[in-house]
Amino acid sequence: MLKFYYHPSPNPAKVALFLEESGLPYTLVPVDVRKGEQHLPAYLAINPNAKTPTLVDGDAVVFDSNAILLYLAVKTGQFLPRNVPGVRAQMYSWLMFVATGIGPFSGQAVHFRHFAPEPKAYAQQRYDFEAWRHWRIVNNHLATRTWMVGEEFTIVDMALWAWARAVPFVLGDNAWDELPHVKRFLDQVSARPAAARAEALADAHTFKAEMDQAAMAAMYPHTQPTTV
Repeated sequence: MLKFYYHPSPNPAKVALFLEESGLPYTLVPVDVRKGEQHLPAYLAINPNAKTPTLVDGDAVVFDSNAILLYLAVKTGQFLPRNVPGVRAQMYSWLMFVATGIGPFSGQAVHFRHFAPEPKAYAQQRYDFEAWRHWRIVNNHLATRTWMVGEEFTIVDMALWAWARAVPFVLGDNAWDELPHVKRFLDQVSARPAAARAEALADAHTFKAEMDQAAMAAMYPHTQPTTV
């Protein structure tokens, strides 16, 4: 059975949605990142990057959420678009756009908007700008289509949905006013029964909610004093 190492945050949510949509049996293994469990030796042995999620499938260990989506899609043959070069090229392009653009810039925008110490004005301006730029690209893309690739629900939509859930926290409470097509997409995916089950995984374990000094040290080690 698959072992799914999980924390209730956007990147694990992508994988949770695939697992729930596909019906694959799996065991949920909670990793409480605000307690620093991602830095424990046992976890580093399977994910040297100390992030969630990680998937263990027998002898196969996959980390990075978009790599896990690709692994599961190829393994099962599910949620891949038609095997036509032009269509698959769009899948790879948008999947990597989420992996290298939407996720990192949204994550950094959250950090500098909500958690970074002062001074941070330049960094916040830069990451807000880039996060907005990426989300506007997606909004424009979704203006003329139902799904990200063709008219099929694919792993690209799963990857995007996980981050779209966090848009107001990333960009501000009024973000949906400027991103109506992303909001329509989010509502459409969230209405799927599998999405509700994926969201419910957050309640399967009591994860630390406080962003106290210990959580900051675990999640943002660079903010801690160093000794020479």
